[in-house]
Amino acid sequence: MAPGKGVHLGSEREGLKAEFLRASGFGDARREPLSGDASTRAYERLYTPAGRTLIFMDQPPAVETAPCPPGATPAERAALGYNALARLAAGRVDAFIATAGWLREQSLSAPEIVAADLRAGLAVLEDLGDDLFARLIEQGQDEAPMYAGAIEALARLHAVTPPDVLNYGGVSWPLLTYDETALATADGIFIEWLPKLKAQLAFGPDAIAGWEAVWAPIRRHGDMNATVFCHRDYHAENLIWLPGRGGARRVGLLDFQDALKAHPAWDLSMLLHDARRQVTPGREEACLDLYFRLRPDLDRQAFLVDFHSLGALNIVRILGIFARLTTRDGKPRYASLMPRLWGYLDRCLADPALAPLKTWLDRHVPAEARS
Repeated sequence: MAPGKGVHLGSEREGLKAEFLRASGFGDARREPLSGDASTRAYERLYTPAGRTLIFMDQPPAVETAPCPPGATPAERAALGYNALARLAAGRVDAFIATAGWLREQSLSAPEIVAADLRAGLAVLEDLGDDLFARLIEQGQDEAPMYAGAIEALARLHAVTPPDVLNYGGVSWPLLTYDETALATADGIFIEWLPKLKAQLAFGPDAIAGWEAVWAPIRRHGDMNATVFCHRDYHAENLIWLPGRGGARRVGLLDFQDALKAHPAWDLSMLLHDARRQVTPGREEACLDLYFRLRPDLDRQAFLVDFHSLGALNIVRILGIFARLTTRDGKPRYASLMPRLWGYLDRCLADPALAPLKTWLDRHVPAEARS
């Protein structure tokens, strides 16, 4: 980078943000940066002179690789990059807006969009507050009603057949399927990145072929049964407790712009196999019991096989991502979360349906590498 170029681009972006806020009627709002996440987005809280608070989202365009066009072949997706392969939205503000609007139409608590500039990657959102499930539970509040609310919200979503395209306020975004190609990037990241974190591991051609044989039928089943709206990042760091609202609306939804159509077990795994906080076996059982009460049409035994199989896929995906964040991006705190994920994986491996995966792991990933 040329000397001063980063400063120039930063100051240009800041000028664009200030002009957007002025044109949207919030030029006199006080701005307070909020802590970020593992994405390329940044957030601020706006304090207006009238005493209202709002959230200012900044997602610079062209920072990430392109999202997946509808109908793109696996080869075309590979050429576009990881976001297209995995069917991630590349942080696009229009994805957030269209998804938020559709969720609100389902009587769920996604933020209202107050103002937006899609080309600039800027938006002003309703402020749902700071009462993340994870923070409230850390402070000693009872987690039971929060998790019950999260399950109620999922059951409501899973009772609806989602559209192929989400439309809201003139903004559209395709709701693609969590298909075999996207699911393959999930298990592939484990094979690629775990050996870079654990030097004692080396997956040769036979091990990789065995890994593929384990996951191929699970991926195929997940693709064929991708029938519901999937938040994709549904866990205690992205859910806000709103006890003043009723029913499923007690759960404020964040960070849903990467939504897809997927098997209903996927978001349940995100919630109950939470990398950032321990979900006990008892809480998992209580949540699943409530889910089955709310969806009495399901075959419980068959669904639990899917929950454990796709849950295991989700867990190895996150293990791979955390290995990458640790080794490539220099973020060692993610390695400290991995033992919890291995514990969740052990829960899934107790299902006899996952005997092939257990056999593979016992052969290729010794106990000392599962930490």
